[in-house]
Amino acid sequence: MKSFLWQISVKTTAEAEESVRDALEELFQSAPSIYSNARTKRSVVTVYQEQKPDAKLLAKIKHPYLVKRLARENWAESWKRHFKPINIGLSLLIKPGWSKRKPVKGQAVVILDPGLSFGTGHHATTMFCLRQIVACRTKGQQSFLDIGSGSGILSIAAAKIGYAPIESFDFDPEAVRASRQNVRQNKVQSCVCPRQKDLTTLPLRGAKQYDLICANLIYDLLIQEAERIVNRLKPGGNLILAGILRSQFARVEKRFLSFGLQKISGSSEKEWKSGQFAFRSLCGRKSARGKVKV
Repeated sequence: MKSFLWQISVKTTAEAEESVRDALEELFQSAPSIYSNARTKRSVVTVYQEQKPDAKLLAKIKHPYLVKRLARENWAESWKRHFKPINIGLSLLIKPGWSKRKPVKGQAVVILDPGLSFGTGHHATTMFCLRQIVACRTKGQQSFLDIGSGSGILSIAAAKIGYAPIESFDFDPEAVRASRQNVRQNKVQSCVCPRQKDLTTLPLRGAKQYDLICANLIYDLLIQEAERIVNRLKPGGNLILAGILRSQFARVEKRFLSFGLQKISGSSEKEWKSGQFAFRSLCGRKSARGKVKV
C-alpha cells in the first residue's frame, strides 16, 4: 500500500454541497466526504485517490479546487482533530475508536471511526435522526428501518438502545461495505445486517411495516418515492425525514402530508431542515389518489 493519498477538495456552500459531491463522485468514481463548519456556514467536499489525479480530469471540476498529497498518517491525524465524541442525551455516546471518553452510567456507546467517506454523526441531518431515535424509544419491542444507511450509524445506534428487528439498506455498495465493517466493530451483527437495495425497485405495497423509519435521503428521492416510504410505516409509528435543504422542505412536507401524515416536530440547523411525521389517525393512510387504505 502506498504511504500517501491524493486529496482533492472543493470549498462550497451548504446549498451547493450535494451537487459538488455528486460531480466529484462521478469524476473520480469514489464517494466524497463532506465537512461542514457551523460558524462559517461553509462546507468542504473532499475525495481521496490512490493515484495522482490526471490533469484532464481535474480540468472538468467546475469549481475552485485544491489538490494535496497527504501522508496516510497525517490524514488519520487530521480526522482526530475534527471528529470529537457526541452525546445524544444520556442514552448514547458516539465516539471514534481513539477517544478515551467514558460513557455515563446507562449510556450506550457507538464506535465509529471516520473513513474516506460516509457519515460520522456530526452532520446536522444525522444528528436530528439520532436524537429522534432516542426520543422515540419506548418500552417494549420496536422495529426500525434505515433507508440510505451510509455508514450504518443510525442502525447501530438503534440496536444499541434496543430497537429490534432492524432493517438497513443503501444503494451504494461502498456504503454497504463500510456499514458492515462498522456493525462488526460495534458487535451488533446479530441484529443489524446492512444490504444493498434500490428503494425505487422495492414493492410499492404489501411490504413489512416498521415502528420507526429514518429516511436521510436527497430531496428528489424523497419526493419520488414518498409512497414507498409511507407504506412501510406502521400505524402509530414515526417517520423521520432528513437530508433536506430549507428551501426544499416545504415541498417535501406537503408531499408526505398528502398521505395522511402530520408533522410532529422539526429542526432547522444551518441550511438544513428535518422533520418527524406520524399518521393523523391510527385507522389508515391515504393512497396517492386520496382514498383511505386500511
